[in-house]
Amino acid sequence: MSSETAWPRRKVLAALASVGAGSAVFGRAVVTLAEGKDKLTPGMIEKAEWISGVKYSSADRKMMLEGVNEALADYAKIRTVRIDNSVPPALWFHPAPGTATLPSSPPAGPSWPENPAVSRPSTEDDLAFAPVTTLAPLLRSRKVSATELTKIYLDRLHRFDPSLLCVVSYTEEMALDQAAGADREIASGRYRGPLHGIPWAAKDLIAVPGYPTTWGSVPYKSQVRPETATVASLLQQAGAVLVAKTSVGELAWGDVWYGGMTRNPWKLEEGSSGSSAGSASAAAAGLVGFAIGTETLGSIVSPCTRCGASGLRPTFGRVSRHGAMALCWSMDKIGPIARSIEDCALVFAAIHGADPHDPSAVDRPFEWPSPRDIRSLRIGYVPALFDEDRTRFGETDAEKQGLRDWQANDQRALDTLRQLGVQLVEIKLPQDPSAGSISFILVAEAAASFDELTRDGRDDTLVRQVADAWPNVFRQGQLIPAVEYIRANRIRTLLMRDMQKVMADVDLYVTPSYGGGNLTLTNLTGHPSVVMPDGFRSTDGTPTSITFTGRLYGESELLSAAAAWQNATDYHQKRPPLVAPPRG
Repeated sequence: MSSETAWPRRKVLAALASVGAGSAVFGRAVVTLAEGKDKLTPGMIEKAEWISGVKYSSADRKMMLEGVNEALADYAKIRTVRIDNSVPPALWFHPAPGTATLPSSPPAGPSWPENPAVSRPSTEDDLAFAPVTTLAPLLRSRKVSATELTKIYLDRLHRFDPSLLCVVSYTEEMALDQAAGADREIASGRYRGPLHGIPWAAKDLIAVPGYPTTWGSVPYKSQVRPETATVASLLQQAGAVLVAKTSVGELAWGDVWYGGMTRNPWKLEEGSSGSSAGSASAAAAGLVGFAIGTETLGSIVSPCTRCGASGLRPTFGRVSRHGAMALCWSMDKIGPIARSIEDCALVFAAIHGADPHDPSAVDRPFEWPSPRDIRSLRIGYVPALFDEDRTRFGETDAEKQGLRDWQANDQRALDTLRQLGVQLVEIKLPQDPSAGSISFILVAEAAASFDELTRDGRDDTLVRQVADAWPNVFRQGQLIPAVEYIRANRIRTLLMRDMQKVMADVDLYVTPSYGGGNLTLTNLTGHPSVVMPDGFRSTDGTPTSITFTGRLYGESELLSAAAAWQNATDYHQKRPPLVAPPRG
């Protein structure tokens, strides 16, 4: 073995042992060891062996000792390098490994809503809850001005936010300036498209210069990022009007941030779920035309389910993440949240595409409306997921009844597809190896994203200090060996291959939103999903949801099928029973 190959092997062994020795045995005292004030001993290595599941001999430990201590010195050196959250690792996740190059094209524009005969709603509330597909022709025909619409949404945001806690920062000055500009352009005949003049909100992990980007977290409350997130830039180019930055569960987990718990507009004593907490709450409550959320492991699907909004989690890499807080480089995704799937399609058309600032972002064709008739699509489903007894997950009679309601709603969703003439195909999702067993990939990358926060003790300032929250999970992530992380990603490749086989037989499939581990599976494999309301619980009137999942880069067919299903129902048109305090 040459010295060139022996050196990396020694380093790998050293890293494996030092993770256990530095973190598991001594906690943050690993820095002291690295500074040379102490040295690891064979006994320390022995105590750390449990983390790798490998037992070394006494001779092995003595031979490893020099390399382990050298590695610790190297770790100490690289920990002195300050790394901004915007700097990614030199590794890129590709959701379709081993496949031929997929066709590439410039981002395709949608067909504009051409309906000049559309009537202006009679009340401000009706206007506020109107979908983008209605607002766009109203703005284009100048029956409503962007300035008027912006003021309506700003007023609603100010009136309802004290109840919902969905706003972190208002961008009022910018919004009114952008709205006035949109009115001038539309009046002069320079129409940019269906988002021109539409007020929107950005999840507050999306950077907008001049305004705080707090990530919902105490240590970053005063942070103002210098870059403009690509998604914000593209929406500005499309003529959309940014009115607010919405709450994000602290560092993209849950609905609790330093300002409190964001509320579900259907049930104010309940959180909106997260981490796109404010975006889903605001969209569902008619406070914005649409919003932007992000998802790593459910952060679009979950709050949309809770709040009764419609959301699209695109294929991994479809939308640039430049300027958005990095949590897990191989799983983070950006997508639209709105009151209808058609609105999500119009927003997606404006924000997808390659970006030199994000090597993971790609150009792939997108047609809207899709030329495919829904009856020509093969739509899969897993019968067992619709038939399982969900009441076992409920503790009280009310919870069990709510789960029965949800199951009945999901069954009715299948019936609606059949009534639309869809060919439903029975499928089986990959179960072995288990997606859940490798979901610590997220923990490892998140711990790396916020390594310095853990090491300098600022994790103690986060709001939630419980076992099931980031501070504790970041600390646990310090103990994940690199070998196990890489092994998990190799198993992930097997999962992606299995999913390719499943998707070879169908264009998309439908599942209960939390059924069969589909949420974890598809976030790991990078497949796109749409979530939308499919009914309400009889116990408290809160929404339930159904999820459609498409092929990689298959958003055209996915959104087309979801929109056809949604237009055959009226659940997305229902409004939460919010009561605002009187003006003034």
